[in-house]
Amino acid sequence: MNEIRMLVLSAAFGNGHVRAAEAVIEAMSSKMPTAIITHLDFGEFLIRPFNSVMKNTYIEMIKYFPKLYGQFYYRTAKIDPDSLFQRFLNSLGHREFIRFINSYNPDVIICTYPTITGVLAQLRSKNILNVPLAAIVTDYTVHNQWIHQGVDLYIVGCQYVCEGFVDRGIERRRIRVTGIPVNPKFELELNRQKIIVKLGLNSNRLTILVMGGADGVLCGAKRTCNFLGNIETPVQILVVCGKDEKMYKYMVSVSNTANNPIRCFGYVDNIEEHMTAADLIVTKAGGLTVSEALTKGVPLLIYKPIPGQEEENANFIKQIGAGKISHTFAEFESTVDYLLNHPSELEKMSRAARKFTPRSSAQHAADTILTLQRNSGLIKKIM
Repeated sequence: MNEIRMLVLSAAFGNGHVRAAEAVIEAMSSKMPTAIITHLDFGEFLIRPFNSVMKNTYIEMIKYFPKLYGQFYYRTAKIDPDSLFQRFLNSLGHREFIRFINSYNPDVIICTYPTITGVLAQLRSKNILNVPLAAIVTDYTVHNQWIHQGVDLYIVGCQYVCEGFVDRGIERRRIRVTGIPVNPKFELELNRQKIIVKLGLNSNRLTILVMGGADGVLCGAKRTCNFLGNIETPVQILVVCGKDEKMYKYMVSVSNTANNPIRCFGYVDNIEEHMTAADLIVTKAGGLTVSEALTKGVPLLIYKPIPGQEEENANFIKQIGAGKISHTFAEFESTVDYLLNHPSELEKMSRAARKFTPRSSAQHAADTILTLQRNSGLIKKIM
């Protein structure tokens, strides 16, 4: 039997889509060590200046014009699949895509970004592409950019999303609720005391982890860290600044004068250890960050969630009892004060997170995708 070839496509518009892809790849590799798996950024198939402008515009918009981004998100949430705008999106990188797929000849294609899914679904519907197509939805909300009849399998994070897809015409048999795939390392039971020592922390203080995502886009990060660094309750703060060097330098200067200890980090690849040490996470509500925190059972506090999918993710966290939302700084201050003085509430939120989170999300997603591929046969049929 020939080795199975898998093509995984993500996009670097936020790091979550990439992390979901990597989680599934790791699970696939453990199940099928001989599988040939290629992971690509969809942007490689676009005109490079256009791709760069799109990425920079996305980051700048959510950093400085979040309300504008929210308007764009909600206005496109129910856009007709046959609209001129949707057809334009589905045409992006079309020819280059077909050439590459023909040359690579995959047995199954996996997407973690909606635009890519639309491009491939259109090719699938027109019988230009005859390879099973799986889409991994990376947020706890429903948006029409994900809705395409040419997709064979949808991997979703919760039943709410499943029902939303069904309401929009996707057959229930094509949807699997596995949880949003997270790297299996987040499910490992780490020795918390050893992690606390490794990170230079005090085991007698509550630990607050502040995260701004890979691009450092947490709203009000400077103000929140100044507040936490000088709050009367004895705490310690871990700040992960991602790739934002200016934020890192600023946080280092804050740590030098703060009453509470602050440990600053740039981009890290051991965030599961930081989460293990944390009693509370203050962060943006990206789908993967939320899923990783839920898997670790750490309560979340979302400050001024970015309108759009992150606002929907924040509402979901609040709904299941695993986190809080603060829409103003005064609300943030009072929420932090309440949580630090009511540790039983932190424990309650932690239990809610663990109760909700499906175990082995990446492994279940991989199993489901492999079943799709096997049921479709091993014959490669790019037309």
